[in-house]
Amino acid sequence: MKRYAWFIPALVLVTAVLVYPALRTLALSFFHLSLGNGFRLEFGGLDNFVRLVGDSRFRASLVVTGFFTIVSVTIEFILGLLLALAVNGFVRYQGVVRTTLLVPWTLPTAIIAVLWGWIFNDQYGVLNELLIRSGVLHSPIAWLAGPNTAMAAIILADVWKTVPFVFIILLAGLQRIPQDLYEALEMDGAGAWAKFRYVTWPYLMPFVFVSLTFRIIQAFSIFDLVYVMTGGGPGGATETVSVYAYQTLMRYLDLGYGSTIVVATVLLLATVALGLYALLVRRYERLF
Repeated sequence: MKRYAWFIPALVLVTAVLVYPALRTLALSFFHLSLGNGFRLEFGGLDNFVRLVGDSRFRASLVVTGFFTIVSVTIEFILGLLLALAVNGFVRYQGVVRTTLLVPWTLPTAIIAVLWGWIFNDQYGVLNELLIRSGVLHSPIAWLAGPNTAMAAIILADVWKTVPFVFIILLAGLQRIPQDLYEALEMDGAGAWAKFRYVTWPYLMPFVFVSLTFRIIQAFSIFDLVYVMTGGGPGGATETVSVYAYQTLMRYLDLGYGSTIVVATVLLLATVALGLYALLVRRYERLF
């Protein structure tokens, strides 16, 4: 028993920080608890979930979140894979290159949001200044005030920060591939594409699963980058599910319905993660 006593502080901490809030959120999703009813805890059953299905603002935020997730994760995965393939060929300066590329990932997201907010600022932003001086623009553009440009700015900021995360995971996978497999293919006259198709990609599948799963979860639940840069605007064009949940919980003080939004998001992410597992990991297991 003394051996297990060491785990008690960690268990208490995990329960206090993770388990209790999660169970509390799940429980609140079945109750009405808001400023409108004087914060009286009233059991509502599935009322909040029925309301969620008919909530047009939630559906709009779901579309925004899905678009952001698909576009940003796709770009990040492609760039991360290309960088990993390129850096994997380096021998002497691989450590320096790897450390340099990881710098954006180590910075807090809120700081990155402020940084990119300054870059895209319509009055004193660096981007407008460069484009005007180079003759591309004649007057500044309010990048964060237009629906399309605001979303593009957020995606660019997110890609800049998180490509290193995908890169380092895929690079670790590349370095675990036995080199004799490539040598065997070279003896058979195989080219670069054949090596990638028959060796690199199959062996990378578990690492692809890890990187995509983490990135999809992070992208789908993105909050701080969006909230600092645009606040979900203009006109809800960049309002993700997390921003909507925050507004519901903290601005409108509807704790029951806000908890329902959080629970629905977690269930959706769990479904996506299981789908990725079935698609990638099981295919890897069949190959090996």
